[in-house]
Amino acid sequence: MGNVMFYHLTRSSAEATARTLLDKSLPKGWRVMIRGTDQSMLERLDHRFWSDPADSFLPHGLQGGPSDGDQPVLLGTGAIANQAQVLVLIDGAETSAEEARALERVCVLFDGDDPARLSHARNQWKHLTEAGVAAQYWSEETGRWVKKAEKG
Repeated sequence: MGNVMFYHLTRSSAEATARTLLDKSLPKGWRVMIRGTDQSMLERLDHRFWSDPADSFLPHGLQGGPSDGDQPVLLGTGAIANQAQVLVLIDGAETSAEEARALERVCVLFDGDDPARLSHARNQWKHLTEAGVAAQYWSEETGRWVKKAEKG
């Protein structure tokens, strides 16, 4: 197990891409942890998941509540607390090779227009693949997601 998928965002926002990944993960019965570094970004996601789209409910919660372990989708900055099989990393959040290997999937979303985020994602790729974790690099530069590289 432990497949890390790097998503180089050039057209879509992290919020929209995270929602797409949730829409693919939840029907498989997978729990998801979205880990960020910016609490205000996580709060924006929380609000968006409650209200967008208006006719769709996405069960989730912000980390730190009494029901963290019961949440199908947990938004937070800390350790996985909901027995997630999928970890989505935004805003430069980190994972270890050990954590990635224990999960079905890790999705690293990074802004391709931000040189610091791009450099950070490259360092994550190097660290994880050198530790033997399988990884894929996806780009949306053409308007569709295309796998550009794979290792492991």
